[in-house]
Amino acid sequence: MKKLISTLSLFLLVGAISVSAQCCNGATTDNSTSTKVTCAENKKSSEVKAYYFHATRRCATCEAVEAVSKEAIKEYYGDKVTFESINREEEKDNPLLKKYKISGTKLLIINGDKKVDLTNDAFLNARTNPDKFKSKLKSTIDSML
Repeated sequence: MKKLISTLSLFLLVGAISVSAQCCNGATTDNSTSTKVTCAENKKSSEVKAYYFHATRRCATCEAVEAVSKEAIKEYYGDKVTFESINREEEKDNPLLKKYKISGTKLLIINGDKKVDLTNDAFLNARTNPDKFKSKLKSTIDSML
């Protein structure tokens, strides 16, 4: 019986995540040829960067993810870690869309070839438990510095 309840709880959690993120993933991908990524972008770097990819129309959770991420990064790291918000519908030729295969909303933390996707953590906590999300964001970035 406990196993059944655990399994059902897992499915419910996955369903809740899917529903909460659905409002942001309705855009189609852009299959046009985009500008090639420059050598400087391909080069391994010790600089940690945060990219938040989003659509033009955003729900309250989407806006909270950007605001909390930007605030936390500025608070904890100042100018040491960069945060960039990219509207994938307005910037269809941005080479990062192709490089990271972006078709929906994503929050990525990047250092050289290492990439951590914090989208699920962000959508679960940015509005309801921002301190928990900030803590996860900080521990992820700390591990990449």
